[in-house]
Amino acid sequence: MTHEQLLRAGEVVLEGFLALEPPEGFRAQLVEGEILVTPPPDGFHEHCLSSIARQVIMNSRTDAQFSGNKGLKLRSGSPHPDDHLIPDGTFVPQEQRLFRGAPPWMPSAGVSLVVEVTWLYPRIDREAKRRCYARGGIPLYLLVDREASSVTLFSDPEKDDYRQHCTLPFGKPITLPEPFAFDLETSDFL
Repeated sequence: MTHEQLLRAGEVVLEGFLALEPPEGFRAQLVEGEILVTPPPDGFHEHCLSSIARQVIMNSRTDAQFSGNKGLKLRSGSPHPDDHLIPDGTFVPQEQRLFRGAPPWMPSAGVSLVVEVTWLYPRIDREAKRRCYARGGIPLYLLVDREASSVTLFSDPEKDDYRQHCTLPFGKPITLPEPFAFDLETSDFL
């Protein structure tokens, strides 16, 4: 395919994606040119996410807002259309009030941390979403990997990836740097 044909194919995928009306509770995301539709998550997924949200709100050095359903529009790797992801968790500084008045698919500028808890598509969370969040310039990406029983904090985004990462097994605390500046406890993920 020519570059022009690839661009048009990407436009068709984006138009189809934006026209989707997934069933109630389902999420539709556009990840590196692939449309993913997922059902509501299971209880263990929500347990991990709830624990993280509670700890960040209670222990963070900087007041943070949390959303478990915020769409992010992220610059894509060519020739794909812009990525449209809904992280399991999105944290932004409270004082910026980024969620207030934001469109359904808001830009990632100002997002401090995104969280994914693996479930149906763990490879997508480990690889494709990591690249998408890095391209979006999101400083911190926390991956709770249920299959590996570990948590990984990716930091220092550059181009299509993060330059640093720290992986620890469930049960070990993982340090969230500024603006959070506390150790996230993972013992209740066991």
